[in-house]
Amino acid sequence: MTPIHLKSPDELAVMREAGRIVARAHQAMREAVRPGVSTAELDKIAETVIRDHGATPAFLYYPKRDAPDFPATITASINEELVHGIPSPNRILQEGDIIGLDTACHFQGFVGDAAFSMGVGEIPASVQRLLDVCERALYVAIEASVLPNTIRDVCLATQHYVEKQGYSVAREYTGHGVGREMHEEPQVPNWWPRSAARRGWVNVALKPGMTYAIEPMVIAGRSDLEELEDGWTVVTKDGSLCAHFEHTIAVTDGQPIILTLP
Repeated sequence: MTPIHLKSPDELAVMREAGRIVARAHQAMREAVRPGVSTAELDKIAETVIRDHGATPAFLYYPKRDAPDFPATITASINEELVHGIPSPNRILQEGDIIGLDTACHFQGFVGDAAFSMGVGEIPASVQRLLDVCERALYVAIEASVLPNTIRDVCLATQHYVEKQGYSVAREYTGHGVGREMHEEPQVPNWWPRSAARRGWVNVALKPGMTYAIEPMVIAGRSDLEELEDGWTVVTKDGSLCAHFEHTIAVTDGQPIILTLP
């Protein structure tokens, strides 16, 4: 396992500003989400905010083995699309959709990374409950990010809360350490199986200065997923709705600090 870099107060201050920039991009997209808007328009909004604040998009041209580099500033995932949806002028939001929007930026050598999901126009109460449970799961995991807990405790907090609400968690995709790179150690899954070690997940004790992204991915149906031919977009196999929320946080001697708030 790659060593985990514990951030200094000065480094955390830079990460906090990177997180603020991401949060501002989120707010601008929230205000723009409505029926008839394309995901390409939302991508342009986020890129403009990020660059106007002296940062650069972290997703743009992000490399992946056996797939083209990611072509956009945000991922925009609709309904049964869990994560990594590619923005397009042809993807037009419809009344009643769920849209998941994820973006990250590089700022002065560090990364901010966060995501949220929301309804487009009016949505049924059952769909709003899915969104509410996913967002609450994020804060349950943040509340578990305290000493003397371990990463396993954080993961199980997410899993137990979501499953008690009658939903599934995504098992193949995880949260992750964030710092100078967008994906660092430790891995922060949404569950913790007996096979965790075989998956390369290491249970480490939380320490002040650890920074990682917690990102619950909650599915209304079964947890089985598949990747589309574009090499990026991940969808539920049974076509069920899903949601995704994410914050980057810092562990402290007391309560965790959410680094990706406005």
